[in-house]
Parts: sequence; structure tokens; C-alpha cells
Amino acid sequence: MKIATLAAAAASLFVATAAFATPVTMNWSTVGNVDNAADPTTGFGAVSYAYRIGTYEVTNSQYAAFLNSVAASDPNGLYNTLMGSNARGGITRSGTSGSYTYAVKDNMGNKPVNWVGWYDAARMANWMTNGQGSSGTESGVYTFTGQNSISGITRDLSNPNQVFIPTEAEWYKAAYHQPFAQGGDADNYWLYATRSNSVPTIASATSIGDVANPGQDVVNYLSGADWNGMNGNVTTVGSAGSTSFYGAFDMSGTVFEWNETLMGTNRGVRGGSFDTTGEFFLRSSNR
Repeated sequence: MKIATLAAAAASLFVATAAFATPVTMNWSTVGNVDNAADPTTGFGAVSYAYRIGTYEVTNSQYAAFLNSVAASDPNGLYNTLMGSNARGGITRSGTSGSYTYAVKDNMGNKPVNWVGWYDAARMANWMTNGQGSSGTESGVYTFTGQNSISGITRDLSNPNQVFIPTEAEWYKAAYHQPFAQGGDADNYWLYATRSNSVPTIASATSIGDVANPGQDVVNYLSGADWNGMNGNVTTVGSAGSTSFYGAFDMSGTVFEWNETLMGTNRGVRGGSFDTTGEFFLRSSNR
């Protein structure tokens, strides 16, 4: 799950990042080169403004802080029980409805949160936009009309505090774009979010889930990162060492990332995951 802010920036997109109070702070990477052309191969990636995108995927620690702020009763199902019961999940829940509390599992706080739905991500974006208060999930950028329905998306390009899920173009540009004049490929876009057209190296993992063989071409996919008894697992955000041109980590592999774009009745995902069956899912051509 990537989020950006608008500031001249998507689940955080505009030029300035918000000065949020505790408990959640995020690192942001600025995506400039405004008015860039789309990838001539796929037609994606053209964005006419600057924005910021999360440098790292949203972690279990960050999502648990969100849950502890707004989900004492959890009528919107922000917590998926697989987060607790599955070894690839990182958050446990205690108590009863009305007094639920959430805690991060050992060695999972700095791992990307798993089993987050699109509407969960949108509610977290609203919460961050609204200053991380205990009841700020149902309006903001996304206006909710039910647990899994919204009536609209309102972006204000003059508001540096807005946090939202990236559009497909915003996500795509942050992952694959690098101008040829600044060392990029001839068409200004890479095939992988590692600043390369070469098939990435498969990540392996240490006993606590850090990537054991970090490098610019390393990606957590094809179930190579075995730890915690799992054949393939999530790994510490940023530990693979591979970034896009704009400095965003793990836009290929580890976990799929939501975007805002509708594909039929579903929202889009991109980037592949730790257990994808081939590098095809990492490519800019796959959506």
C-alpha cells in the first residue's frame, strides 16, 4: 500500500508533506518532472503536476496506530483476522468490540501491512488528511456512503495536507519514469521499478525478515524470501535497497499496491508481490 500527498503531490501527493501529529509519520519522495509524456509503450505515466509518494510501503506499525485510533469497535472491518492468524500478517487484536486494541507482532512492525482492502486504504488516507483524529475516516478526500462505497473523490491541489491513494498514472510515474536526459532509458521509462530493463534478482531473507542480499536490482518476488517458517514472506520495507528514480522503495515486489483507478468495478493494483509466480507481474506492462 503506497499513499501520496499533493503539493505541487498521492497517498501523499502535493509539494509539501503534512505536519501530522502523532502517532503516524511517513517519509515522502517527491515526483517532479511535471508535464511528462506518457510511456509510449503502455500509454501510462503522464502527470501534469508535482506530488509526493510514500518512500516506503505502509507498515504494520503505522496501520496498527491507525487501528488503535479509529477501530475500537471496527464497524467498517478495517482489521482482517488474517493479519493475526497468518504468519505473513503483522497485527494482532485483543479485547471485545468497543474496546479492541491492536499490537504489532515480533519482527513485523517494519514489514508492509498485508490484507488491506482498497476502502481500508482510503479510510486511512482520510484519517491522515483530517489530522489523525479518532473519527476522521468517512470524509476527506473520499466521501463514504457505506462500508464499501463512496460517492466521490475530492482532491484539492492547493491543499498540501491531503493524503490519498495514487492514481494509476501517479503510481506508474513514481515507479518507472526516469527522463533520458537524467540517465533514463531511451523512451524515459523502465520496464521494472529498479531503474532497469533487466530481470531483477530474487531477494532472500534473514531470520528476522530483512533482505539478505540487498542491491539496486533486488526484488522480493518468486517466494525467495523464506523466513518465519514461510516459503516466501514479506520483508522489511526498504531493505532490498532497490528504488525507483524518484527514491521510492519496493515498488516492485513484496506486496501489490493499490491505485485509485477503476478497472471495470475493481480498483487497480500494480507492482507484484513476494509470491508472484513470475517477473511478469513486476513489469510496467502488467496491470
